[in-house]
Amino acid sequence: MSKSTHSIDQAGIIGQEFIDAARLASVFAADEQNAVKVAHLAGVIAQSVSNGGKVLAIGNGGSCADAIHFCEELTGRYRKDRPSIPAIVCADPGHITCTANDYGFDQVFSRWIEGLGNENDVLIAMSTSGNSENIVKAVEVARDRGLHIALFLGKDGGKLRTKGDTRFVAPGETADRIQELHMLALHSLVGAIERALGYC
Repeated sequence: MSKSTHSIDQAGIIGQEFIDAARLASVFAADEQNAVKVAHLAGVIAQSVSNGGKVLAIGNGGSCADAIHFCEELTGRYRKDRPSIPAIVCADPGHITCTANDYGFDQVFSRWIEGLGNENDVLIAMSTSGNSENIVKAVEVARDRGLHIALFLGKDGGKLRTKGDTRFVAPGETADRIQELHMLALHSLVGAIERALGYC
């Protein structure tokens, strides 16, 4: 196979991935309830922050990276300068490895929420399958502690499909496509939070 033929094959596959991503984004955008839920969640978070609360965010793997990205957009800068918005992601290797070693990996997020979560806080929990046991346990603890729970899920929503206060179920069968839609919603949420707080 020549290099040019190989490049054409690669470009075709990549082009189809772009098309698939755009199609799924269109499906997600066409559901008007997704925009309504982002606006509602922004109001909940703005109220929490105004009352001294904070955002807590959790996820595994790529979803952890998305949680990190979301929180830094809040504490740092999104599009314009404004005051920092309190948000913490569970990505500390000391906590994660200690808890996983002593209690099991399914407890890493629930223990973290037990230590940091307060009734006035908001939990952003991401699981592309909706079945991650450590997310399920974290949601249970967050519910007991009175946090508002926002779930970013995929496929059929899994075990978490009936849990939480606000739920987004992104279309798609693979984690990458689902995470792309989660990040789209999260970026929109940051802007909506800023507007709800009167920063822009």
